[in-house]
Amino acid sequence: MGVEGFQDYVERRCPGAVVPVELQALARGSLVGGGRHRPPQSPLRLLLDAHDCPHRLYGGFYTDWVSGGQWNHMIGYLGALARFCHTGNIQLVVQFNGALDKERLPDWVRRQSGDRRTAQQIVSHVHSRGTPPPKVWFLPPVCMAHCIRLALIKFHIKVAQSIEDHHQEVISFCRENGFHGLVAYDSDYALCNIPYYFSAHALKLSRNGKSLTTSQYLMHEVAKQLDLNPNRFPIFAALLGNHILPDEDLAAFHWSLLGPEHPLASLKVRAHQLVLPPCDVVIKAVADYVRNIQDTGDLDAIAKDVFQHSQSRTTDKVSRFKRAVGYYRATNKPPSYLPVPYPGRPSLGGVPNMVPQYTVPQMVNIPQSKPMGPYPYNLSDPAVSGNQTGGGKGVSEQNNYTNIPHEGKHTPLYERSSPINPPQSPNHMDSNFLHQSSASSSSENEDGNGGGTNHFSGKNQSWDKKERKSGKTSKKDSTDQSKAENPSPGVPGNKGGDKKTNQTDNMQIPCLLSLPTRNHMDITTPPLPQVAPEVLRVAEHRHKKGLMYPSIYHILTKGEIKISVAIEDEINKDLPPAAILYRPVRQYVYGVLFSLAENRKRTERHAFRKNRLPLEHYPVIIKEWAAYKGKSPQTPELVEALAFREWTCPNLKKLWLGKAVEDKNRRMRAFLACMRSDTPGMLNPNNVSTHLMVLCCVLRYMVQWPGIRILRRQELDAFLAQAVSPKLYEPDQLQELKIDNLDPRGIQLSALFMCGVDMAFLVNDACGQPIPWEHCCPWMYFDGKLLQSKLIKATREKASLLDLCDGQAEQVAKVEKMRQSILEGLHFTRQNHPPLPFPPPPPMPFYPAAMYPRPFGPIPPPPGRGRGFPGVQPIPSQGGKLEIAGTVVGQWAGTRRGRGRGGFPIQVVSVGGSTRGRPRGVISTPVIRTFGRGGRYYGRGYKNQAANQVRGKPGNTD
Repeated sequence: MGVEGFQDYVERRCPGAVVPVELQALARGSLVGGGRHRPPQSPLRLLLDAHDCPHRLYGGFYTDWVSGGQWNHMIGYLGALARFCHTGNIQLVVQFNGALDKERLPDWVRRQSGDRRTAQQIVSHVHSRGTPPPKVWFLPPVCMAHCIRLALIKFHIKVAQSIEDHHQEVISFCRENGFHGLVAYDSDYALCNIPYYFSAHALKLSRNGKSLTTSQYLMHEVAKQLDLNPNRFPIFAALLGNHILPDEDLAAFHWSLLGPEHPLASLKVRAHQLVLPPCDVVIKAVADYVRNIQDTGDLDAIAKDVFQHSQSRTTDKVSRFKRAVGYYRATNKPPSYLPVPYPGRPSLGGVPNMVPQYTVPQMVNIPQSKPMGPYPYNLSDPAVSGNQTGGGKGVSEQNNYTNIPHEGKHTPLYERSSPINPPQSPNHMDSNFLHQSSASSSSENEDGNGGGTNHFSGKNQSWDKKERKSGKTSKKDSTDQSKAENPSPGVPGNKGGDKKTNQTDNMQIPCLLSLPTRNHMDITTPPLPQVAPEVLRVAEHRHKKGLMYPSIYHILTKGEIKISVAIEDEINKDLPPAAILYRPVRQYVYGVLFSLAENRKRTERHAFRKNRLPLEHYPVIIKEWAAYKGKSPQTPELVEALAFREWTCPNLKKLWLGKAVEDKNRRMRAFLACMRSDTPGMLNPNNVSTHLMVLCCVLRYMVQWPGIRILRRQELDAFLAQAVSPKLYEPDQLQELKIDNLDPRGIQLSALFMCGVDMAFLVNDACGQPIPWEHCCPWMYFDGKLLQSKLIKATREKASLLDLCDGQAEQVAKVEKMRQSILEGLHFTRQNHPPLPFPPPPPMPFYPAAMYPRPFGPIPPPPGRGRGFPGVQPIPSQGGKLEIAGTVVGQWAGTRRGRGRGGFPIQVVSVGGSTRGRPRGVISTPVIRTFGRGGRYYGRGYKNQAANQVRGKPGNTD
């Protein structure tokens, strides 16, 4: 548990430090100018960390969350919360976790593994009992964080979003903007110097909307019970174990504190493996140790004593310990703005003066360092001393949101003013931060090539050169083995200076208690293409303001994305995993974000002018962190970006910032193309309303998934019927709706659909927001409980469409029009052999094949080879005909046409006679490859070959 268990320890072991409070009472009696006879002049300003309380912002542990979410019920709750804050003179700002936070990736991996197990328990419970699962298995519906963020914007509650380190930015934002308190639930906040720290888990709004209660943590009482000066909290937190120095590396130290006479000491001897003492015992023992430290500024002496029993990687552990102390000292610095004390508080719950006046006499002299870079401490010098100062911009400049103008309702990207802040653009990040390795990685991964660093190297060396260099280095392993007796592990963050030493460390077999637990394995990918600075500034601005899907910024700057677990039945083979189902959508989004089509077109145009074949394109590889059946979240999957085959999408700068009418049309077409819904019916407002476009695009995508029929006809009608039902906007009526027996398949379909809505948010923001965000929100077209009732009628009771629409002919007409647009151009003829699913990109020469994800379903055959051009199919599957002197002399049929929008033109091979616009013996149409093609791009090169044949040999003018 480490430092993560400290919050639970405070609640269970320090009852006097947790007291109930009423926020409206604090707002009435504590503020400047406030009193019984006149209203306060300034509001109570609270910062809420949304990452710690999604269930509270959702409205509580309602049983219907398992069906995909009751979003109008959530809207009603958040609306009541906004009204209460307005009338109660409380200014609430909500900050969301938008950081990739690679150092905390092991924690994310552990949570995803637990959520995956919880999802299987939920599915098993619904299968066996047909009732909603208990609240202890609460798994937030997919897309919940985005829906809460948009709902808060709808009710004019200010939101913000972290970008690099969520905890550091929340604390900095709270201090620098003069908030009176922080509402959260995390041990990192409990150990920092926050004036008023309230519980997010205990935040409750009464049913009448007139009382907002929570609990306050009195950290001075916690320090009194631990008999520990708050100045020593940074060392205390570092020695408990955290994301920088894992508790596995401190296991030997923790056991040494207990001693051989402790009742639990025999457990370590019997286990013969890495065993950690209980968290409560560790907290008391570490507090006693830190209390007796003579000089808290001498970190070297402390580290020497702590790691005296370490048998390997001692230098690395000492370095991590200093970094951890610097991290928590930065969070414990005294606030630059002291909030107004709360005089004359009313008694709550019979306990007088529950919130005593805050004083910081013990925390004023905490040694601090000048913040640098994206973190508020200097990573290049982990030993933070009391009088140390540093240059550079601190968190006050990095994470200051107050200078960004207020945004009203939906405004397209091209109409928004982007902040001019080039010095702190993502391309100017601190190299020390970018080149640090993960917290729990072993020494073999600490050569300065951690994940997310290779995209900012700025070098012009090709990937092949880097591979050759690494190959030369690996040849020296045999000579380095002789040096394994005296290892000296390098400090994480060095740029390859200790590669030999790190490799020799792996030859040892140290004690189990000294081995770190490797929670994840990163993979180095090729550098990302350059992105326009204007685009990066807009992305950074909108990311911090909470106006953009958070993964877009990290895809542009780091080339990584994290995908959360959904409720999926891993035993059921009828439905694919959501991560696999919507991977083609993400591949097209990657191509849009990196302007893949236009960059390749520019390269081919340049090659055509030079009268040569285009150069080989290196693929754009994105790392996807996900967990599903057969895939562990500990290793990312390498996914290649794809470009549209139907048309050339403009570059991202023009797509986001273009103001012409054609640019608006291109934005909408890019959105529809990513969702595989680029049909005339989708743009017909008589068939599909704007607020129902996301619904129809997601359903169309699910319907045309090859190989497996995801949606049946009656299930499609159920989705559409609940979208047009007036009950959708009546959460009180839906609350009284009773469902006798939940349908397990319906629950999984709801989860898949909400995953599609989540991807639609990503696509819409990546394409420049062609659809206003007000029309993308699921409360406009979806309610999980209402869908379950419709599915039961359609599947079990075999109800007609008129019955699904409650006998309303007008609703039936709307459903039929939407169904017609969804099924436009799709053919569902039964085939003897189901078509293959979208295959993943083929392995590149510099990647082992095992790194690529396995396709969901049968393995596709390898691509064929044509004459002169690898990957070109010699015989097209759509058929063709042979012409001699303009006369058709032969014709052949192709294979059966699979699902898709329309067919491909047949191939025509002409021999002799008039060329009619094409050379002799050349196929007239370029090769159109299937959805999910590989990394190489051949279509334009084949066209250039035709042009060369027409031009003839050089020097021949006849």
